[in-house]
Amino acid sequence: MATNCIFLPATSIFRLPRRSHATITRSSLTDQSQSPAVAAKRHLLSLISDQDRGLKTQSDSQKLTQIIDAIDSLAAIGRSTVTTDKSLSATWRMLWTTEKEQLFIIKNASFFGTSAGDVLQVIDVEQKTLNNVITFPPDGVFFVRSDIQVASAQRVNFRFTSAVLRGKIWEFPLPPFGQGW
Repeated sequence: MATNCIFLPATSIFRLPRRSHATITRSSLTDQSQSPAVAAKRHLLSLISDQDRGLKTQSDSQKLTQIIDAIDSLAAIGRSTVTTDKSLSATWRMLWTTEKEQLFIIKNASFFGTSAGDVLQVIDVEQKTLNNVITFPPDGVFFVRSDIQVASAQRVNFRFTSAVLRGKIWEFPLPPFGQGW
């Protein structure tokens, strides 16, 4: 199965509901005139809101199917949209993933005496870089650098180039492995 991740800009106007019955805060959107894309995004955000970044989804195949179907619906709505232009360059916060290594790190952060903080992806299309960052408050970080290449209007290929796990007074370089899109 392919890995799926949902990222939103770190300064997104959408906020995840704290409870399943909460609404998503929005800017300049009205309930009377919701575009199909906004409705699909709201539905997806609602589905992932209680999934602990994907940890709970690992043991709930029905929820996983619902989330993948929602992702596919959103992708179909935006199939003619260019998503690899300069608007992709931003700091993105990971909200949900099926990526096993990230979920393992998030789940086992207590091994380092902390919990996982923000999980971010920093993309710069012009500089052809992508950095994955998992924070471990107050002083730790797992940082992976990647090179990227725009492959199409909706696909960016990446190749990891370096990785490091850092604490307040220590640093442990790791061999980078992996590539994909």
